[in-house]
Amino acid sequence: MISKKTIKSAFESMMFVWGEPLDVKVAADVFNIDWKEAYDYFKELQEEYESEGRGIRIREIDKSFQFCTYIENDEYIQRLCTPVKEKRLTQSALEVLAIIAYKQPVTKGEIESIRGIKCDRVIEGLLKKNLIEEVGRGTGIGRPILYGTTKLFLEKFGFRDIKELPDIEDITNIVEEAEETDTEQISLEI
Repeated sequence: MISKKTIKSAFESMMFVWGEPLDVKVAADVFNIDWKEAYDYFKELQEEYESEGRGIRIREIDKSFQFCTYIENDEYIQRLCTPVKEKRLTQSALEVLAIIAYKQPVTKGEIESIRGIKCDRVIEGLLKKNLIEEVGRGTGIGRPILYGTTKLFLEKFGFRDIKELPDIEDITNIVEEAEETDTEQISLEI
């Protein structure tokens, strides 16, 4: 005979996994017990959650039971779930990121010689956003840091691997199309 404690524990797990309201009859059939006995166990669980003041409660919906949050915690849940502001990459960040993506592994000096301007802050920002990373050291004077893109870069830009980057010729067409429609903007939720 399975203990009452074991059945109630299983009912908790079943409600958690089920997601939708768990019908008492379905739960009772799992244990081959009478639906009334299962119903009583659900009611006991419901009372335990309430009496202990937990943030998760059990609610009854037409002889079915489901987990829900304690209504007084709504304010905190709303704060947690408020959409994160979209952070857009600046034009200079996109330029540096493109250089790194196509030339990787590449040094800061090589990036600056292509752009014709210093890029310390831009690289620092891309590192913080985890879009690029240090991938080693060059063999030149001072053994400069080599940069490459990260898995997050691939994920955010929709590439399976770096080989999926469009050819340089294709980029010209993409940029021209974007300028014509003026609707494409690259934004990241980081």
